[in-house]
Amino acid sequence: MADSLSDTLKKLKITAVDRTEDSLEGCLDCLLQALAQNNTETSEKIQASGILQLFASLLTPQSSCKAKVANIIAEVAKNEFMRIPCVDAGLISPLVQLLNSKDQEVLLQTGRALGNICYDSHSLQAQLINMGVIPTLVKLLGIHCQNAALTEMCLVAFGNLAELESSKEQFASTNIAEELVKLFKKQIEHDKREMIFEVLAPLAENDAIKLQLVEAGLVECLLEIVQQKVDSDKEDDITELKTGSDLMVLLLLGDESMQKLFEGGKGSVFQRVLSWIPSNNHQLQLAGALAIANFARNDGNCIHMVDNGIVEKLMDLLDRHVEDGNVTVQHAALSALRNLAIPVINKAKMLSAGVTEAVLKFLKSEMPPVQFKLLGTLRMLIDAQAEAAEQLGKNVKLVERLVEWCEAKDHAGVMGESNRLLSALIRHSKSKDVINTIVQSGGIKHLVTMATSEHVIMQNEALVALALIAALELGTAEKDLESAKLVQILHRLLADERSAPEIKYNSMVLICALMGSESLHKEVQDLAFLDVVSKLRSHENKSVAQQASLTEQRLTVES
Repeated sequence: MADSLSDTLKKLKITAVDRTEDSLEGCLDCLLQALAQNNTETSEKIQASGILQLFASLLTPQSSCKAKVANIIAEVAKNEFMRIPCVDAGLISPLVQLLNSKDQEVLLQTGRALGNICYDSHSLQAQLINMGVIPTLVKLLGIHCQNAALTEMCLVAFGNLAELESSKEQFASTNIAEELVKLFKKQIEHDKREMIFEVLAPLAENDAIKLQLVEAGLVECLLEIVQQKVDSDKEDDITELKTGSDLMVLLLLGDESMQKLFEGGKGSVFQRVLSWIPSNNHQLQLAGALAIANFARNDGNCIHMVDNGIVEKLMDLLDRHVEDGNVTVQHAALSALRNLAIPVINKAKMLSAGVTEAVLKFLKSEMPPVQFKLLGTLRMLIDAQAEAAEQLGKNVKLVERLVEWCEAKDHAGVMGESNRLLSALIRHSKSKDVINTIVQSGGIKHLVTMATSEHVIMQNEALVALALIAALELGTAEKDLESAKLVQILHRLLADERSAPEIKYNSMVLICALMGSESLHKEVQDLAFLDVVSKLRSHENKSVAQQASLTEQRLTVES
């Protein structure tokens, strides 16, 4: 075997130059046989012989043995150590040219060769994209959709190339959506559908392609799959149901595709998705709730859905998942409620429907994603709703849980949302009872820490809440404000040139409010606030400059 292989390689070198067709074909057949018997060893010998350099000249459109040469390259490139030598031998460019061939065998072997050479190499795949292979392959898929092997080759190539961000724009300029949907409709076998799904998922991350897929009728195919598979307990069907419904949710992440499917709340797709929420299938409940959260991305849709009873459906769904519930379903349903609560007109309707009570049932959850959405939903609901804010702010269990979550160092999202809700309860209720509850639960120190957040919006919310505390219940909160070192923090915020104008303004308002406490007043005097404040009288922001003058007068009088 070894001797005959060496002879074949020597002979191939001669015949490749002389172009003796019969002899060349014979040598290539021998090589393919040797590769079939022992690919790695044969590939090593091919590399050592230097024959790869001659292959480029045998890949011309005129060459009669181009399919066999491409097949040999595809076989050797299965070995990682052969991929760079193939690139160095200049094989990529002639292979790409061969994708314009009409011969199906040539196309198949060329596609395999390119796929194997570029396997797992983003830089080589990017090179192929720059050489324009995407429009060529999409065209091939349309022409040769009856050829199963070629179709599969195209799908594998698309799956690999679609992972690269740079490919999306090129894909979007072809009719890939139309071709894939056409192909999808014809597939009955699970494995083939799965292959198409693997191409659709990365492509559908692009908004332009989302819309193209919707227009090509993919959604109708997905709804049909859901209907067919929903009651099956076969593993393949369960997988397909999940993939189909997940892809459906992904299509709704694009603003245009989502609005097209919403159709003013009368769209058949929207109606079908609604019917998933009361289903007994967890996957469908999840997809239904996520779809509603995606539809709820603008005020018009939110108002329409709340007026048409979506809140009750989501609350029923949450009710089914209170005890040992499915965490992903809880998270999705809370996400939907949070989004629906954003328009001002929806808040009162949702409060009177009992959303707060439904959400509070999940206070005991130990799952950070659920905690995060629960907090966000409550914060949206009480925005400018004084009565609801007061009711929640006097709920000792809730406030104690918030204080506990304000220390969730491992979960920055939960920690941030807890602080923001604490502040919101005070800002929207302006209630002494709420402040007392928060003081008794140990929440003051967290609001003071929040004033040092890296996010201006959170700093501001904290300072406004602290100013209300100082105005309404300074005596009760005095000790906590002292031990949290509030005065030192305010001094730092005012002295720091990087502090935003609104932060400086609210810090000075707060300083004035703190003067009513003897001990805090003394701290203000000890820290020489006058120097910092008088500098701010010439601040470029008018409101800051005016507040600095007022604060300076107050400090001078009080000293």
